Amino acid sequence: MNGKAYEGHTFRLLPGVGPEEKPSYVLGDGTGPVSRMAASIEGIRLGMAADLLDHAADLLADRKTTGVELHFLASRLSESLREVVQVAEHRGARSDANRPEPDGDGTGRREP
Repeated sequence: MNGKAYEGHTFRLLPGVGPEEKPSYVLGDGTGPVSRMAASIEGIRLGMAADLLDHAADLLADRKTTGVELHFLASRLSESLREVVQVAEHRGARSDANRPEPDGDGTGRREP
């Protein structure tokens, strides 16, 4: 579990966002029901991303794929990538996940 420690427990960033689009956290040792549910949701998101990549490979191999289908695929891939990045940040898989960006916003996101 990653995050800041508080009296022997750790704050874990939960998947998704809470009210007003703000992040939600759970404080615990990582073994409680909320932490297990968060881990399950992260696993589901990663599995769905893998399935989407397989579908993308099939769709891109088909020369008859339309622009509308490609646009839809790109939209779903973008959503999935956003979720996978969030999972990586939550799990601390990125070495710079907890380090603020040079602009100081701390989101770890870069402008395109």
